[in-house]
Formats: sequence, C-alpha cells, structure tokens
Amino acid sequence: MEKIIKFFENLLLKIMSFLKIPKKIQQKAVQFIEFCVVGVSNTLIHYAVYALLVFLRLNYVLANLIAFLISVTNAFYWNNKYVFKTRLGEKRSLLRSFVKTVLSYGITGLGLTTVLLVLWVEILHLPELLGPFLNLLITIPINFLLNRFWAFGSKSKPEEGGKL
Repeated sequence: MEKIIKFFENLLLKIMSFLKIPKKIQQKAVQFIEFCVVGVSNTLIHYAVYALLVFLRLNYVLANLIAFLISVTNAFYWNNKYVFKTRLGEKRSLLRSFVKTVLSYGITGLGLTTVLLVLWVEILHLPELLGPFLNLLITIPINFLLNRFWAFGSKSKPEEGGKL
C-alpha cells in the first residue's frame, strides 16, 4: 500500500509542478489523492466483505455493518500512517483519533450508507450490489472533510518548518 500511495503522490507532484501549480495547493491535492487511494482499498475491503455476506444470504443491512467495522479499521490505520501524518511538534491521541474516525465513518459510512442502501434497494428497487457504489458519490467528500478537520485535526500548533 505504501508503494502505491508514494507512486500516486510522486506522479501527481510531477504533473502539478509541470503545470506550475503553487506548492500549497499541491500539498492539499496530494493529501486528497492519498485519501482517495486509501479509500479505494477501504472500499474494496468493504465491498468484498459486504458482497460475500450478501452472497451467504446475510441481511444486507447486517452485512453492511460487519463490512463497515472491518473497513473502518483499515481506513484508520492507513489514514493515520500516511494521509494525515502528525506534523513536527504536533500531539495526537491515537485512541481519540480512532474514536473520531469510527464516529465520522459511522455518520457517513454506516448511518448515511444504510439509509441510502434502503433508498436504493427498497424504494428505487435497484440491485443490492449496486447501492454501495452509488453511495461513494456522496460519502467520499464528506469523509475527507470529517477526517481532515475533525478526526485527524490537532489542537496543538506545529513548529515552524514542520510538514503540512
């Protein structure tokens, strides 16, 4: 996973440098792309667990809950390690960040996706296996903002010269 994140980070930085995009914007764009790469792995894990459980005839709402619990742990690990790294001099409680991550993904990745799944399946009569893909259009931007500014946000100021 680390190699994949670094590959996309380097590729994006080269493209943005060529286009003469300011460094501050480059850093924010790289962070969002890293979040998306982690999100792809998270989504694949979530969908694989969800599809397997639905295939095994488990109720799709319960399948979504189990898939959520497994995939949110994956998301926390990679987001903490690579996407929302601590800056020089920054203090972060891993337990607090994990709880906030579970809550932020719980709002969108469990609460909102469950409501949307019921909408797609019960009201609009779309296939059960299509719903999670439709949910991504709504939940990715919300998850990034919640993680960036709340779950992995810091109360302590970084020292000058630290990473953004």
